Amino acid sequence: MNREFRRIVRILETDIDGELPIVYGLSVVKGVGYNYALATCRVLGLDPMMKIGYLTDDEVRNIESVVKEPRKYNIPSWYCNRRKDYSTGEDMQLVSSTLIFYVKEDIEREKRIKSWRGIRHALGLKVRGQRTRTTGRAGITVGVKRKKAGQQQQQKKQ
Repeated sequence: MNREFRRIVRILETDIDGELPIVYGLSVVKGVGYNYALATCRVLGLDPMMKIGYLTDDEVRNIESVVKEPRKYNIPSWYCNRRKDYSTGEDMQLVSSTLIFYVKEDIEREKRIKSWRGIRHALGLKVRGQRTRTTGRAGITVGVKRKKAGQQQQQKKQ
């Protein structure tokens, strides 16, 4: 089969550089990591290190169907990035704009029920327990000037 090289391949609403190997090219898509891309290649019997620019249109369609419906291709549910969805209760693999939509929806739900995480999101503070004493400051901040240091400098000048 004669394969023609393409500089840019569009997979799952994302433009991917044709020079990248399949595994790294698929991991460019938001919601698909290296391990999930490797599992997809193994399910379809593709060489993970083959350049993504050499894929045919049928292979691209097969990759998209495997990523969207992993259970149909016997990929374990623990590979999915959204396990036990809040509304439907099923395991899903979300990619690109769908993933962004669901994350925003989750944040809005937490704000609405006024959970701790929701309150932190609403206030624009750190959510995952990071320290906030010196990091995460917004705007221009200057270190605190001590009184003693300022007085000593003035005395030296005089």
